[in-house]
Amino acid sequence: MKKYIGPDAILEKKKNYIMPCLSHFYQKPKEFVKGSMQYLYDSDGKKYLDCFAGVSVINCGHCNPEITDKICAQVKELQHVCNIYLTEPFVNLAERLAAVTPGNLQKSFFCSTGTEANEGSLLLASIYTGSSEYLALRSGLHGRTKLAMSLTGIGMWRTDPNPVGGISFAPNAYCYRCPLGKQYPECDLACANAVEDIIKTSTSGRPAALIAETIQGNAGIITPPPGYFQRLREILDAAHTLLIIDEVQTGFARTGKMFAIENYGVVPDIMSMAKALGNGVPISAFIATAKIADTYTKPGASTLGGNPVSSTAGLAVLDYIREHHLMENAQERGQQLVDGLKQLQQKHPVIGDIRGLGLMRGAEFVHADKSPAPEMLDAVLESMKDRGFIIGKNGVARNVMAFQPPLIITAADIDQVLNALELVLTQQHL
Repeated sequence: MKKYIGPDAILEKKKNYIMPCLSHFYQKPKEFVKGSMQYLYDSDGKKYLDCFAGVSVINCGHCNPEITDKICAQVKELQHVCNIYLTEPFVNLAERLAAVTPGNLQKSFFCSTGTEANEGSLLLASIYTGSSEYLALRSGLHGRTKLAMSLTGIGMWRTDPNPVGGISFAPNAYCYRCPLGKQYPECDLACANAVEDIIKTSTSGRPAALIAETIQGNAGIITPPPGYFQRLREILDAAHTLLIIDEVQTGFARTGKMFAIENYGVVPDIMSMAKALGNGVPISAFIATAKIADTYTKPGASTLGGNPVSSTAGLAVLDYIREHHLMENAQERGQQLVDGLKQLQQKHPVIGDIRGLGLMRGAEFVHADKSPAPEMLDAVLESMKDRGFIIGKNGVARNVMAFQPPLIITAADIDQVLNALELVLTQQHL
């Protein structure tokens, strides 16, 4: 067996050579050295069921041979020439994205990260409208660069001491903790209606765009109720403001649809995507209607965007999702997961709310008074890791257990993680 340096040595090197902004999960973290479909293996050879997929990246499974073999073949043939030269994979992938994205979204620009895709989406909206004002939702997260970070509505991720101006934030659709103190459906979608007033009172009256994640992942799998995006669309159309949908975490079959916004029957003007498109290979894109995209005429190449290897990965991912019915599996296994979590909720009051779509589910941990319970969640996640289950954590208060597993996960896998979670919650008297 190959010799690895182990977690302690990695932590020491990390302290010496990595900027301290990068943290890590767990009090006793492991060194992961191998992945195989829905499983991870550490440097001691222990096997783990991955229920987080690298934050919605490995939708098709770790080192999936059907995808990896195509990537390796492309690496041996042509790895990179920059997209100012002609290659087939990136135009073929753009054609495929036009076919699988909702409505009349048609023309793509490829880059490498979700942040880049969001920045590009915002730039395109500004070019098209001539406006430099933007709207965003509280608790959204859109990236690490200047503008994307300024549009992020979570304090812990807004590390820039001088954020960009011209940005207005609207209440997010957090029904469990409604920011407006209302209750769905009696609220009449007050959080969406607030956007109309914000446009009138906090902007010039015609901002370039509103950017929103369909489901706010880092905010704690915040899932808007039915009708929310339809109402938002009506308000934006009246103000001649574009709708940018950030599908970086929610895209590529994660919610039981190819893109999560399809669950709401709304077509955005511009949509960004990344993460699962490459199944671990860095690739991102933003796509728009031809009318909007065709206003982007000044030079805008991306050195690594749409390179032959990442584009080949994207094509292989789309093939695998279709051929192996991952959207259907996300729906079925997601329903199995939420049914099991609701049964646990009846026995264990620490689970205050369960939300999400498909295989993007959040279980919010709370105290008896409904206040966030991040310390209880941390203890549960540590125990689950020791039992061989990797589960995510998010939420503004870091108190939401996040299930975003590879979409190849089986019914038996779901049963195993639910059984283990019940044992841990019982043992910890939660």
